[in-house]
Amino acid sequence: MDYKAGETIISQGDECKEVHYIEEGVVKLTLVSNHGRSAVLRILGAGDFFGEGCMGDQSAYLTSAIALVASQISVIKRKTMMRLIEEDRSVCTRFLGYLLKRNQTIDQNLIDHLLNSSEKRLARTLLLLARTGGGNGFVFEKISQDTLAEMVGTTRSRINFFMNKFRKLGFIHYNGGLKIHSSLARVLAE
Repeated sequence: MDYKAGETIISQGDECKEVHYIEEGVVKLTLVSNHGRSAVLRILGAGDFFGEGCMGDQSAYLTSAIALVASQISVIKRKTMMRLIEEDRSVCTRFLGYLLKRNQTIDQNLIDHLLNSSEKRLARTLLLLARTGGGNGFVFEKISQDTLAEMVGTTRSRINFFMNKFRKLGFIHYNGGLKIHSSLARVLAE
């Protein structure tokens, strides 16, 4: 299926009966708490899965998925995915690899949030986004500072301050698009 930038792919609370695989594009997973607080949980790119909770006993999607850029998503019914995992070793290997990578990322995010400043968390987030965007540093034409603030767990004003600092230091470039230079990793080493 093809989705336009900003289009909702799945909504939190919808019946969870399909696994989604990103063929091309970038997808944002968001969550809204019972108290109305929202958070960006992950940004996913080509080769990533979402909605995998249906493979267990999850009956409803826990997150919403929104295309950040035009995206092509394969939608795989639960029974079909189960059959593919059992019969096709390459699908099983790819799916298991994704789950292990996701688990490692969750651990790293928790450590990052508990131990690092918001400046370092932003730097790490931007470097991860650069990898999601294809590895050449270009992420997408536009990502809001509000979205970055949700991902980092700080305020938009702090994001603005650090983005300007990173730009002045030559770590990033943004003017209608966001380009992240590998030199941004220096912030993590400090």
